[in-house]
Formats: sequence, structure tokens, C-alpha cells
Amino acid sequence: MPKGTPIEPVKRAVLSLNGGPVDDQVIDFGCKLARADQSELVAVYVVKVEWQHDLDDELEEHREEASRALDLAAGMAEREKVPMGAQLLQARDVGAALVDEAVELEADAIVLGLPYKVRFGGDFALGHTIPYVFKNASCRVFVVREPVARSEERDQTMKRD
Repeated sequence: MPKGTPIEPVKRAVLSLNGGPVDDQVIDFGCKLARADQSELVAVYVVKVEWQHDLDDELEEHREEASRALDLAAGMAEREKVPMGAQLLQARDVGAALVDEAVELEADAIVLGLPYKVRFGGDFALGHTIPYVFKNASCRVFVVREPVARSEERDQTMKRD
């Protein structure tokens, strides 16, 4: 981008939630984006449906976690006085569902969270969803990565429980 070229504001952003440790940071980033650009936010929780189930099966064990994540988003947005919609989707592939939903909603951005974790052998783990969204999204993509120190605190808490 040439120097001095203005950055287009984000009018609508899809916030990808998964009930994980980075959801609050994704929501916080989205709220800051919304205040700066007067953006509309849509929190999206995608339940991954395994092949032994039909896409329209009621997967109750995932609905409770999805409700908690979407309620967290709604509460944070309300405290920040930012408008936010919510979507609960079921799909075979989370990345594809996010990209499709962003197209459907005519979103200018997708915001994803990335917990800091390493695989066996010490390699940083990006997972499958973020590379898919990077490759296939027609809009901007923001990734909010969990700080290393916060991930270490989370790991210590999990070991004590």
C-alpha cells in the first residue's frame, strides 16, 4: 500500500468465537474496532459437526458452550456500548463456515483468536482454521494471538485443577 493511502474503515466485522481462552481478547479487539470505525459486529460461533452426524442434528453438548461464548460477547459489547449480533452455525469445517458467513454478511473483516500453544516437539501451532481463512477470505483478516505469559498462566491453572 503506498504511503499516505488511507485505510478503509471496517463497516462490519465477523468475530469468530469458540469458547476458548482467547474469546475475550477477540471481543475486546472487535469492540475497539467498532468504536474506532463505527463498525457493526457479528459474533459467530461455529459448531464443528463430525461426519457421523447430519448438519442439522441438534448437538446439545456444544450448544451450552456456544451459548456461554455468545453471552460473553453480548455482555462485553453491551458494557462497551457497541452493537453486536450473534450467529450460531453448524458446519463440517469452521474456516469455510466463517468465510461463507463473512461473504453472506458482506463483512469487511474477520477477527479470529489464536491461543498460544505448542505442538509436541515445540513448534508453534496455527491449527487449520486460520490458514484456511487467510487463504480464502475476500475481506481483511485480523488474528488476535494470546500473549505467551497469559498462556503460561492458563497452563498452570489447568495443571492445578
